[in-house]
Amino acid sequence: MLKIGIAEDDPKIAGLLKSALEESDYQVFTVANGIDALELFLSQSFNLLIIDVMMPGLNGLQLCKHIRQKAVQTPILMLTALGTVDDKVTGLEAGADDYLVKPFHLKEFLARVAALLRRQPAVDAKTGYKLYFEDLSLDTYSKEVSRGGKPIELSAKEFVLLELFMRNPNRLLSRQFIAEQAWNINFETGTNVIDVYINFLRKKIEKDFERKLIHTKINMGYILK
Repeated sequence: MLKIGIAEDDPKIAGLLKSALEESDYQVFTVANGIDALELFLSQSFNLLIIDVMMPGLNGLQLCKHIRQKAVQTPILMLTALGTVDDKVTGLEAGADDYLVKPFHLKEFLARVAALLRRQPAVDAKTGYKLYFEDLSLDTYSKEVSRGGKPIELSAKEFVLLELFMRNPNRLLSRQFIAEQAWNINFETGTNVIDVYINFLRKKIEKDFERKLIHTKINMGYILK
């Protein structure tokens, strides 16, 4: 069963959307403010997030930005009463994949949901997203990592870093990009924190394995290949 998270502070709208989605055989979780939504959406794996723009705590745009800064690629459908072109552009720039203006028909809402879900790979309802690269696997639901069937224990930051690489295989990642996505900070040329954590991660996923996976491009960054 596909899993959908809804952040909507209007209980009537949240209840209506939840009922419509559950009738379509989706598993649905709802929260009423941006703070609770951020905690929920980052602690569990979802197939789709539905976020209202106007919410207490964090508004929908702020919530969307925080989610994307953590390298979470789950599709996001933004709901709002603000329907100008500039409003839509702002939502998309914050990281939303689609934008639906209130009031809307449930038929259109369900069609947008189905279209966003079709873009995603199949997900096991029990284990959530599983990412694979050669003999390396990472489960974003259980937070388990293994290589060649051998479990690997990672710290929370090492896990975030590896997930970032596995969502961007064969792509050169600059230190600036890694800092923004994994640390949510601007990269300072005088610090070596990224290089230190890359080395920590390498030792854990490459120990006892002949084939190296994380490679350095001098003065450019790192690549999983």
